[in-house]
Amino acid sequence: MTIELLTGGPRPPRAGAVATTAAYARRGLLKLRRVPEQLVDVTIGPILLLVMFTYVFGGAISGTTGDYLQFLLPGILVMGVLLTAVQAGVTLQADRSAGVVDRFRSLPGWRAAPLVGAVLADSVRYAATAAIIVVTGLLLGFDADGGVVGVLAAALLVVGFAFALSWLFTTLGLAVRSASAVQGIGMMAIFLLVFVSNVFVDPATLPGAVAAFVDVNPISHLVDAVRALLYGEPAGAEVGLALAEAAAVTAVFAPLTARLYRRS
Repeated sequence: MTIELLTGGPRPPRAGAVATTAAYARRGLLKLRRVPEQLVDVTIGPILLLVMFTYVFGGAISGTTGDYLQFLLPGILVMGVLLTAVQAGVTLQADRSAGVVDRFRSLPGWRAAPLVGAVLADSVRYAATAAIIVVTGLLLGFDADGGVVGVLAAALLVVGFAFALSWLFTTLGLAVRSASAVQGIGMMAIFLLVFVSNVFVDPATLPGAVAAFVDVNPISHLVDAVRALLYGEPAGAEVGLALAEAAAVTAVFAPLTARLYRRS
């Protein structure tokens, strides 16, 4: 009776998991609209990476820049999108330091909604990065023999893998005490895995120990799948392996993120 007197009506129903997750995802998208400079790293950065590596190193590695572009673009697509995934942990740590996470924890609704919503919103950044890299590559002369279906499948695969990897970085964001530390550790890890992979050179040209690491590097498996899709080659085994590794990362780090979030 007291509630009805104060509000003029019955208590509204409690928001469900989907509604609360959508609300937090919208918050993430609104932050991008109000601070568009956050998109600099996903717009200008990938273009610089692709152009610089193609025209500075292409002739020395493959003989011609055109041949190297064909080899390089799938790897740059993977590298550019996965580097963007680090931002998930940076944003979460910044919200935690500012007390926003404490405010979210006090609100009604599904407890994991702020985490899932933020990661879903970040997927828009991943898709934007993938689109910019592919369009730039096509303008430079990349031949996507896989056609529109191959390009879309490759982009979706990379975005899905980045979504999985973002849970690792949200775990990192709750485990360390500053956003700059999350960014530093995350970038260092991504660059290490990317450069010791098949992104830039054929593993057959590498020393034995390095080549052995490249063979088991999940980044190499993802690049193999993306190359096969873009080239229009059979990709079932490569895509299956990349999806299995993405699922494993999600299965480990999504619950760990939720556990740390509850205890923070």
